[in-house]
Amino acid sequence: MKQKFHPDRAWNRRRALSALAGPVLALALASPAPAQNKLTLGVSIPSATHSFQGAIVFWANKAKKDLEQAHPGLQVVIKTASGGPEQANQLQDMLTANKIGALVIFPFESAALTKPVAQVKAKGVYVLVVDRGLTDPSAQDAYLSYDNTAFGKIPAEFMVKTLGGKGQVVALRGIATTLDNERMDGFNAVLKNNPEIKLLDAKYANWNRDDAFKVMQDYLTRFAHIDAVWAADDDMAVGVLKAIEQAKRKDIKLVFGGGGSKGMIKALMDGSNPVIQANVSFSPKFIYEAIKLTAEARLKGDKLPARTILPVVQITKENAKDFYFPDSPY
Repeated sequence: MKQKFHPDRAWNRRRALSALAGPVLALALASPAPAQNKLTLGVSIPSATHSFQGAIVFWANKAKKDLEQAHPGLQVVIKTASGGPEQANQLQDMLTANKIGALVIFPFESAALTKPVAQVKAKGVYVLVVDRGLTDPSAQDAYLSYDNTAFGKIPAEFMVKTLGGKGQVVALRGIATTLDNERMDGFNAVLKNNPEIKLLDAKYANWNRDDAFKVMQDYLTRFAHIDAVWAADDDMAVGVLKAIEQAKRKDIKLVFGGGGSKGMIKALMDGSNPVIQANVSFSPKFIYEAIKLTAEARLKGDKLPARTILPVVQITKENAKDFYFPDSPY
């Protein structure tokens, strides 16, 4: 990342986070316990395999720097994993070698990480799960995420309106997680009420540009006519657009990604690609807030609410300037 990033400016200006401020301030801490002078907090996140995850890693490291400076008795241990098995092994390392007292985890996938996280919690470690939920909520103390149902619902409603309630669409899912299921359920719920919008197929593309390119190539080969594409992440949308351009297909009227990446927002502002007409917010800074809230709560001996869901916002040409940050890593 060669460009200088101005996180405070980017964060304060983002309109979506005016909505975020309420829920964060409303995180009323409960069940007080004796305050701690020292705490080792483990942070387990996926590796920076694409730009969104790169921003997650950036914000996690910024949280470590800021919080350790603010709280001399706090140590934040960050580990990144390229897959579920590696992440599970790292959890055991943090438990035995680092002797963590609290854990903030962004699971690589849901099912494979549920038991390893439950084992950490059983050792007395306080666990906050962010973004991708576990298959068994009893394995965690608290959960924080954006509204993933709305993240799927907003694109579907926009497609219905853009296509006049009739057309053929395809979808690209992320990784098999509760988060992905919530997004897909939100998308399908809208289509269920609009039966003339036909979903031709929905395949996993792992929130990855190259995988999305291959999935979209398959769709373009199999389906002679596609009106719109929902790629449930802006990185996947980049792969989709590349496949469409390479195939020289002119039938596709809309490609809707998600996450508010600077490339997609710039395209919205410029009107440089007519198939990019809307997006939905999902700031990676939520990992910073999750680490901060957990650290400060546990240092006081407090707990967070069991479940906190943050709102998402539809982005169009009209409000795109409020979400465009060219120096951002995402």
